[in-house]
Amino acid sequence: MNSNLVITIGRQYGSAGRHIGEELAAKLGIKFYNNELISLAAQKSGMAHHVVEEANEKATNSLLYTLAMGSSFWGGNAGVAFDMPVNDKLFVTQSDIIRELADEGPAVFIGRCADYVLRGYPNLIKLFIYAPMDFRAEHIAELHNVTPDKAKDIIVKTDKRRANYYNYYTGQKWGKLENFDLAVDSSRLGIETTAEMLYQYVEFYKNHNMK
Repeated sequence: MNSNLVITIGRQYGSAGRHIGEELAAKLGIKFYNNELISLAAQKSGMAHHVVEEANEKATNSLLYTLAMGSSFWGGNAGVAFDMPVNDKLFVTQSDIIRELADEGPAVFIGRCADYVLRGYPNLIKLFIYAPMDFRAEHIAELHNVTPDKAKDIIVKTDKRRANYYNYYTGQKWGKLENFDLAVDSSRLGIETTAEMLYQYVEFYKNHNMK
């Protein structure tokens, strides 16, 4: 298995985890992958881009298929089956792409169970970004021009969807601290300073573990 530095970022909606990931990747001078994975998955699977985008980070809603698969989808030997629901095909395809990209070189990956998909990689750093609800609601309200109450509703629904997706495909609990190397409240320092702090953390890791 390769020894590339790979960083995964789980995030609460509205915590600015994506922006922080972009800043961190830029500071480190390495690749950053978020929505690019949707286009790559569409190309690899042959599915239409809008179909892939709609299924992105959503667990299958097929109860019978879920029961047939067991409590979690990922069993370590998954492969794309002809009659597999679109969401599951996307997960398998995106997981293959994430591993291929991690093998190609150092990178930062946002969401998509990347911390689980890349488990076992020797230089994997798993981060989680969170923030208080009021901070997140203010951020989303400003970003999408909605009221704070509407923003809170969007946040609750989005976090629930992300949790369902992660829990279903990994068999683990989304946001559980034991699954990460470092969890950071982005409201304390803001996007730029949080990214700088994480950059320093990664540099310390590289100096102590990747000589």
